Amino acid sequence: MSTASRLVVSFPDELSDWGRRQIDTDRFRGYLRRVFDEPAVGDEREEFVDVGCCGDSLDLTLRVEVVEGGGVVSDDTVVDLVEREGRVAGGWLVQSAAAPEE
Repeated sequence: MSTASRLVVSFPDELSDWGRRQIDTDRFRGYLRRVFDEPAVGDEREEFVDVGCCGDSLDLTLRVEVVEGGGVVSDDTVVDLVEREGRVAGGWLVQSAAAPEE
């Protein structure tokens, strides 16, 4: 099977700025390359995102939206993250979109 050139994974638009910073890293994209090794459009995966030392886990559903090229993800596959309408479970108020303005 040939290698996918691009993988587009969506996340819920309710994800806070803190959560977005956690998933918008090379480390997280590398992780997605491993867990979505042979993705199909519509595949979903529940993921834990760290909220730091003062909170609990932030759980969100990631969904494969687009797979370009072949069907196998490699280190060379570009991983793009995009928003979709959706909710986020868990997390700590201070590090969420519901946090009070400072």
